[in-house]
Amino acid sequence: MTTLAPPEELARLLYASVVSDTLDSFGLRQQALRPFIRPMDETLVLFGRARTGRYEPADLPPAGHNPYALEMDLIDSLLPGEVAVLACNGPTDSIAPWGELLSTAARARNAAGCVTDGLVRDVARIRSMRFPVFHGGIGPLDTRGRAEMVARDVPVAIAGVTVAPGDWIIGDVDGVVVVPADRADAVFRAALDKIAAEDITRSELAAGDTLRAVFARHGVL
Repeated sequence: MTTLAPPEELARLLYASVVSDTLDSFGLRQQALRPFIRPMDETLVLFGRARTGRYEPADLPPAGHNPYALEMDLIDSLLPGEVAVLACNGPTDSIAPWGELLSTAARARNAAGCVTDGLVRDVARIRSMRFPVFHGGIGPLDTRGRAEMVARDVPVAIAGVTVAPGDWIIGDVDGVVVVPADRADAVFRAALDKIAAEDITRSELAAGDTLRAVFARHGVL
């Protein structure tokens, strides 16, 4: 069995499609976020452990109430390598929980990125930071008076997948997949083995062998 690499090496080696295939082989067939979730920058890869926040619609707050309180607590407590996962019951056209300032604060804490099924804004500035953000759309609206984080570090449903704190998030140009924390070691080892087999398959196909013959030898397609 493949020796499990440290997280920074896994981030370099793994990619969403092979992890999705591997999750399928474990019977975990509902771990890919719906395809409306897209990367803000298709050249960036997201890999890290989930920290979750759940949003609900909200009216303008009463005097003295800070509608950003839980959001601030979540971002301020991010640890290196963690991913903010913000569930807004998307797709939505009115909730934009993520922008430049949250990206700046998360990056200063060496967080790995953000995934949300809500909207994002300040796109040009975030892209210039090269901070990985996967989103459900782009729009200028603030959450104040529209939505508020009502719970953090709890299981959330986002784009068709349940994400628990500590689950692993892998995102690239192909999409985002979620690896349950209690299955991660086995899934990652199997994914690395599949990558090795795909590398052999690719080289044999490039040399002119047939798909049928290569698949018969390696079982990879």
